[in-house]
Amino acid sequence: MQTSSADSFRTLTELDHARLMRLAPGVLPDALADALEQADLVDPREAPSDLVTMRSRVEIVDLDSGARQQLTLCYPAEAAPADGRISVLSPVGTGLLGLRAGAETSWTTPQGIRHRVRVEAVPFQPEASGDHLS
Repeated sequence: MQTSSADSFRTLTELDHARLMRLAPGVLPDALADALEQADLVDPREAPSDLVTMRSRVEIVDLDSGARQQLTLCYPAEAAPADGRISVLSPVGTGLLGLRAGAETSWTTPQGIRHRVRVEAVPFQPEASGDHLS
C-alpha cells in the first residue's frame, strides 16, 4: 500500500491495537504491521468521533472520479465486500484505519489499480456511540 503524507499519522484505540496485534502471526500485511507499530494510541473513551476505528462506517470520495462510497471497516471474519464490509487486512481497510475525516490515502490493489480517496465523514463510530468494548 502506498499512502500520501496526509495519512502518515494514524491514531488507534488501545483496544483496536491490542485486538489487531493478536491476529495470527504472519497474517498482517506489512503496511498494517507498520501502522500498528507507529500509531499513536488513545483510550477508546477519548477517540475523536471522526476517527476511523474498527467497525466504523466511513464515507469516502474517490479523488479521481468523484465517486462516493460508504464502507464499514471490520475484522477479517466479519468481511462481506459486496455489502460494503471491508476487512482491515485489505489494502483499502489498512489504508483507512486510524485516519480522520479530511485525510487522504492511496493504495494499489492486487490487480495493480491505484486508488486515491479522501475520508469525507465517519457517520458511525462505535466509540462515539458509547460502545467502547466491541
